[in-house]
Amino acid sequence: MDKVFELIQREQNRQNSTIELIASENFVSENVLKAAGSCLTNKYAEGYPGRRYYGGCEVVDELEEYCRQKWQQVFATDYHVNVQPLSGTHANMTAYAALLRPGDTILSLDLQMGGHISHGLPISMTGRLYNIEHYGLDSRGYIDMRSVEDMAKKTRPKLIIAGASAYSRIIDFERFACIAHENGALLMADIAHIAGLVAAGEHPSPFGHADIITTTTHKTLRGIRSALIFCKPEYAKKVDSALFPGMAGGPHMHTIAAKAVTAEEALTPEFRAYILRVVENSRAMAAEFTRMGYEVVTGGTDNHMFLLDFTRTHPTITGQMVQQALDSRAITLNKNSVPGEKRSPMQTSGVRIGTAAMTTKGFGRDDFIAAAHRIDEIITSLTRE
Repeated sequence: MDKVFELIQREQNRQNSTIELIASENFVSENVLKAAGSCLTNKYAEGYPGRRYYGGCEVVDELEEYCRQKWQQVFATDYHVNVQPLSGTHANMTAYAALLRPGDTILSLDLQMGGHISHGLPISMTGRLYNIEHYGLDSRGYIDMRSVEDMAKKTRPKLIIAGASAYSRIIDFERFACIAHENGALLMADIAHIAGLVAAGEHPSPFGHADIITTTTHKTLRGIRSALIFCKPEYAKKVDSALFPGMAGGPHMHTIAAKAVTAEEALTPEFRAYILRVVENSRAMAAEFTRMGYEVVTGGTDNHMFLLDFTRTHPTITGQMVQQALDSRAITLNKNSVPGEKRSPMQTSGVRIGTAAMTTKGFGRDDFIAAAHRIDEIITSLTRE
């Protein structure tokens, strides 16, 4: 046991001493950690409240219902919500299982243009089970809604996914819904990255437009690593049965407790103020990189992240080189493919930068600008080697 706790302490030390700029990471509160590490990890509760396959579930039944109600309040919705998914990909695969049959067509954003593996990479289970078609970006790096419309008419998908893993602009869920429904498709919104912004009113909401909505509960929601599925009431039974018994056994009740705490925190005025700072910091940092001569994909950002594309400004360096150089200097981010990528996913021509985590730690606009200059110094040194 000593070895395990030694490693945990080392990781704590690393987190305490690093400038964390990975867009999908954040720092949870002590209350979230306390709930996640509670005695609820001991409890098995296969099924749903009032319909369990084990005894002794009266407390966890109440907890799960409370969690569900809180998340409906966070997003001000009457959509059904399932709080049992273990991760974003688990939530997505469950959504597909609920609404599709193997071989059905999914239309989603291309991975190299900002999409996610679970949205249809050929080597993923999504790509193996379903026929995947993609829409792309326009010349500015924005989602090409004309491409979405054309591909929907051409491929007649059963499901269109509006969502991304590396996209810095507003997603027009209303227009996505119109295109989907006009072409006989359902719309799924994956808001894993922007859920905190949606909850705080800083990004247009997919509720009322999308038929099914998935999200993680970390990233900009600043909670435990887990996920949720929302859907219109008419799909509730399909979603619930697709998850249990279809895709999972007993839910992790300690994680559901931590998700409930996350929802409580997201309902506070302090959380909205935090999200405002996240977006302000992201815009300020992206603008500073632009001022220093870097190419920011789309020219800026509307959310918590942005991409730097080195293809034209620093053609001899890769995202991998930058990631490793920054790692050695206590700055953490991730290499990332950029639109028109020519390099492999393990090398890439760009990096992704996010401001959610360090905003949690108290970084403000000036701190992020200073971090941008430090990153520039390190990248400049790479070009001289």
